[in-house]
Amino acid sequence: MVAWDVALRHVGALFGSGVEPYAPTPSDVVHDEPHRQLRRYRRDTEATGNPVLLVPPLAVTISCYDLRPTQSLVEYLLDLGRDVYVVDYGEIGYADRHLGFEEWVDDIVPTAIARVSAERGDAPVEVIGWSFGGTISLLTAAGHAGLPIASITAVGSPFDQRRNGAMALARRLGRLATDEIVTAPVRLAGGIPKHAVRLGFRAQALDRELTKPWFIARHIDNVEALARMQAVDRFMDDMPGYPGRFYRQVYRQLILRNEMWRGTVHLNPDHAIELEKLTAPVLLIGGRRDKLASAASVAAGTEVLTGSPTVRFVEVDGSHLGIIAGPEARDTTWAAIRDFLDVEMLSRA
Repeated sequence: MVAWDVALRHVGALFGSGVEPYAPTPSDVVHDEPHRQLRRYRRDTEATGNPVLLVPPLAVTISCYDLRPTQSLVEYLLDLGRDVYVVDYGEIGYADRHLGFEEWVDDIVPTAIARVSAERGDAPVEVIGWSFGGTISLLTAAGHAGLPIASITAVGSPFDQRRNGAMALARRLGRLATDEIVTAPVRLAGGIPKHAVRLGFRAQALDRELTKPWFIARHIDNVEALARMQAVDRFMDDMPGYPGRFYRQVYRQLILRNEMWRGTVHLNPDHAIELEKLTAPVLLIGGRRDKLASAASVAAGTEVLTGSPTVRFVEVDGSHLGIIAGPEARDTTWAAIRDFLDVEMLSRA
């Protein structure tokens, strides 16, 4: 039976500061420029192994890797003994409408990798990216062979959109209308505003939104369950926007033309990246319940990355956010990352 004083206290917290206020893992800024702030998470002991750089996707904050205690890939990697860095893009607004894949693949992420390596005595860097963060990381490694990259881990990053049911409507629309017509509203708006991004992310988890009142009622005396719910709500409420050029490239090159699957991604007419030129070991992780990047679309990367000495695919249970930050991620996705990093470290010994 629910203790009503506890229930009332939790209800008050839900509509106040929260049952568990956000407390990110402490970090220090080691480089600070617009859309490329580099942070290093603090640790109390000497690091072991290669440093890790976390590359977020656009339209989310770095909290995707540090959602809350027990749901923090950052804390997990620190506990493994690693030095952990993250690149923070900050807010994206109308003034950033010209930014596209080039800024991330040719500048922001390569610069972050080089700085992390320099900070750790020129050690090679283990790069981990979720969603488009993984896509950006893969393209960066393929396009810049000289970067000090030890490995790439891409979580929920699709290759073949034909195997990605979530993109079926967009691909069908592309066959019925020109991409200029489809992307015209985004061009006029300068991108996808943050409020639209937040609404879209909630819409793809509509069942969760509709059943939230019932979830709260059933777990009103369960602080852990309520804290997990609020952490996801907080994450979605803080999403920044997409720059217009980046969105148009995603729609044209990745969704309609399926260029990740074809093996060559054209960032612009004069700049193509061939994925077979990626020579670092790769781990791909896909989620069985991922509505934005099906496990099959992620696994297709094993057929594309032919230049890599090792391409492993691991399928885990979970949604798009759940596979990187859900309560089960520690025993699935994170464990797979741990095993991958351990094996690669032994192979280089």
